[in-house]
Parts: sequence; structure tokens; C-alpha cells
Amino acid sequence: MKTRLKQILVAALVLTGVRTVFSEPAKTAPAKPAPARSVFTIPASIREGRDPFFPESTRPFEAAAAASRASDATEASALKVPGFSFTNGKRMVIINNHTFAVGDEGDVLTAGGRAHIRCLEIRNDAAIIEVNGRRRELSFSVK
Repeated sequence: MKTRLKQILVAALVLTGVRTVFSEPAKTAPAKPAPARSVFTIPASIREGRDPFFPESTRPFEAAAAASRASDATEASALKVPGFSFTNGKRMVIINNHTFAVGDEGDVLTAGGRAHIRCLEIRNDAAIIEVNGRRRELSFSVK
């Protein structure tokens, strides 16, 4: 009787173990998508949008316009051209200790922070550049 009971228990254990090995794999839950992120950009003009809490207020637009005027003033006065040169027939200009040829781009340090410059043209008395997306003419004296 004891041997018969042992055989039944072993058979039950084997069958349950076999069932887990040969059964279908466990289904995993699908991956959850990342939560949507809200992004709020302050509009630069009334056409771009309004403040949802104060729709008649012009305060955000006044701050953006004042910052734009201040950055324009600092960009124009902060860029210095100490000189220019010719290297292998190629004109180069030095702007705030950074050398540019026509088509070159780079960041220069100014009193107002970094300014991204792209050199468009170099003439005998001036360099035409683009500073942070705005076109400027920097003149220098030829001695």
C-alpha cells in the first residue's frame, strides 16, 4: 500500500511538472506607452496665442519684445572686428578672436553671452554676417 501511494504521488508530481513545461507560454501584458508630455511655449505675438488665464493681457508679448530689443542692441555693439587677412587668396575676418572665412559658422563669446555667427561675405571694408539668424554688416578700417 505504501509503495502504491508513493507511485501515485510521484506520478502526480511528474504530470504537473510536465504540464508546466509543455503548456503554452505565459502571455505578457503589452508595454504601456509613455505618458504624453504637455509643452507650453510663450507666444511672441497675439497671432501665436494668448494666455489662457488672462486672455486680454499683453504682458507676455511685451516681455518678449523687450528681450528681443535688448539682445539686438548687445549683439551689434558686442561684436568687434580687430582685423582681416588673406590666406592662399582666401579672405578671412577675425570677429571677437574667432577667425571666419566665407561660409564658416561658429559661436563667439560676447558680453551678452554666446552668439552664433555665419559669415556670408567679406568685402574690403566690411564683413556681412548672420548673427542668430539676423543679417548684420560689421565694418572695419583698412590702414
